[in-house]
Amino acid sequence: MNAPAAINRRSFLAASLVAGVAISFDATIAFAEEAAVLNAFIRIGPDDIVTIGSKNPEIGQGIRTMLPMLIAEELDVDWAKVRIEQLDANDKLYGPQSAGGSRSTPVNWLPMRRVGAGARAMVLTAAAQSWGVDVASLTTAKGRVLHAHSGRSAPYSAFAKAAATVPAPDLETVALKSPDTFHIIGTSVVGVDTPGITRGQPLYGIDTVLPDMLYAAIEICPVFGGSLESVDDAAVRAIKGVLAVVPVNSGVSLPAGQIDAVAIIADSWWTANKARAKLKPNWSTAAQTTHSTAGYEKAAAVILANGAPQIDLRRTGDADAALASAAHVVTAAYDYPFLAHAALEPQNCTALYKDGKLEFWAPSQSPANGRRQVAVLMDIAPEDITIHLTRIGGGFGRRLLNDYMAQAGQIAKAVPGRPVKLIYTRADDIRHDFYRPAGWHKLSCGLDKDGAIVALKDHFVTFGTGGKPVRAAEMEPSEFPGQMVPNVHYGMTTMPTFMPTGWLRAPTSNAMAFVFQSFLDEVAEAAGLDLPELMRRTLGEGRMVAGKENAPPFNTARARAIVDKVCSMAGWNPGRPAGKTGEGRGFGFYFSHAGYFAEVVDVSVVDGATIRVDRAFVAGDVGAHVINPVNALHQAQGSVIDGMAQAIAGQKIELVDGAVAQENFNDYPLLRIDSAPPTIVVEFLKSDFPPTGMGEPALPPVIPALGNAIYAATGQRLRSLPLKLAATAV
Repeated sequence: MNAPAAINRRSFLAASLVAGVAISFDATIAFAEEAAVLNAFIRIGPDDIVTIGSKNPEIGQGIRTMLPMLIAEELDVDWAKVRIEQLDANDKLYGPQSAGGSRSTPVNWLPMRRVGAGARAMVLTAAAQSWGVDVASLTTAKGRVLHAHSGRSAPYSAFAKAAATVPAPDLETVALKSPDTFHIIGTSVVGVDTPGITRGQPLYGIDTVLPDMLYAAIEICPVFGGSLESVDDAAVRAIKGVLAVVPVNSGVSLPAGQIDAVAIIADSWWTANKARAKLKPNWSTAAQTTHSTAGYEKAAAVILANGAPQIDLRRTGDADAALASAAHVVTAAYDYPFLAHAALEPQNCTALYKDGKLEFWAPSQSPANGRRQVAVLMDIAPEDITIHLTRIGGGFGRRLLNDYMAQAGQIAKAVPGRPVKLIYTRADDIRHDFYRPAGWHKLSCGLDKDGAIVALKDHFVTFGTGGKPVRAAEMEPSEFPGQMVPNVHYGMTTMPTFMPTGWLRAPTSNAMAFVFQSFLDEVAEAAGLDLPELMRRTLGEGRMVAGKENAPPFNTARARAIVDKVCSMAGWNPGRPAGKTGEGRGFGFYFSHAGYFAEVVDVSVVDGATIRVDRAFVAGDVGAHVINPVNALHQAQGSVIDGMAQAIAGQKIELVDGAVAQENFNDYPLLRIDSAPPTIVVEFLKSDFPPTGMGEPALPPVIPALGNAIYAATGQRLRSLPLKLAATAV
């Protein structure tokens, strides 16, 4: 583990951060005396090494490198002399700490720069006092203070201890650099953990090793919402190396006091996991076993065939009348399945319970929520819970839900004074996820005689109660192109489920992009256009229109520019591309998580049924600055591969008698290297807007682009995910 950031008794900073969060720290945390601590994020050593704390969870999105880049830029230091440490979870000290929604960049773009600029101002003040000059006469460059008039210069380390005693400036008004002077932001920086990862260095939660540590395996009720009636654990307790058998409430669906899991604590994880075979739990599952994927599909079909939407999401104009008078009407039904996150690092967490307090080593995307969840479930004061953040081997939204922390905390309480590491098997991980919800759509679109969209309807069936969708099953009233069409009716009907649901990378967008961009490709064909041209005509002139809830407005000019950009990159020919010959290309666009992305995919169909992706072109607009270009490139390429896995690898979670049927990568496959495209070309179109995140917005467009390419190649319109061709496609 990396050492948490700390300060000595002389250091103090009270800084206003995002949303008015105050950052302060006190003498309860101590650095070595030789390091001068300028604020909660920065310390400068006598050897000119600048240590910068990175506050957010690292899930492979590069944030552990990117956030310190922002601080280092405004501090104006030499990146080669920067060292980075992972900070503990303490939102009172460091501000919001989470990894989700591609929010780390927009939330921290100014606050982290201000942290660096404030520290630089403190160094300049100390230097001015030391040299007896006006602070305005001083400049800085790569960790040195310069006085042009006298020709003097000195490293920051010469003034660091004095700077630590300088009153902190107001971070809301501290001067920031002009972008044309950036020398770190906008340059490609290798991830701080990359060398360690390539050497197999233990960085992840599952690598945690502590003195006198025990291990835990967990048997969770296989049926969602079920509870434990009784358990015969005598045979387990008799196994050498087993120390305890612990009933656990996972904090997922059952109220406190009810049990949905049994953990086995042993001196090795192998022993604990093997002992599960001798555990004899009796689960209460009668009510839940009536639920199945097949049942959901039948229920959705009945709803779409016979019923009007339960609630309206968007109703403008008169869609029914406009459809009745339209020159041409296109109808189609689309659907997509439940999906698991299937991160390479299965769920795990290490916990130590001692003297009524809990300490965690947790690969959590949302540690503050984990702290709250554990505090309520175990009746422990939040301030008595310490969370050390480990690197995360893939999250994709799964680790925003902290059931593994809740389980680990209860397990640790059974063996006070000894740390316990809980580890899921791969089957545990896939069968006890928070799944991307399935959904069904019945769409109709009306065109006038000129091929313009005059009416649009969608009846969306998903999961929930009383018209309120479960987590991550929402559809936005502003779903494109609803804002651009005069007559629109978006409606939704919900049906119950016991399955726990959660956000999957580009939540809701990963499904809605497939549905709407695929359907619009059908509409474009009916209008005698290709999809990029239909997009241009529908977007119209540059303007700002209402965006998704809690998101910036939708800028049609930025959308059009990115459509044009990817068409230029790919050499997209006007008109619909020639197809049905076994080779085809498809287009997809989507605006999500404040990023505008358009993508073109070229496919070949081999032996009439095997889909081969030959290349992909990705154009993105994430604002005026791409902070770490090489990382942004990798994020875009990874998003494309992730989206392709959802589309063509065969990913689908099926519920049978209330339990998930899939259990490993043989029946829930990831995209293999020989199925990934050999070429993924990525370019960014910079626009005059603050930078936004990269973890998610490049994923949604690739799914419809793939489906549209398959149609161009074969003439088969695939309206269900995962995409699968009939053997006689070509």
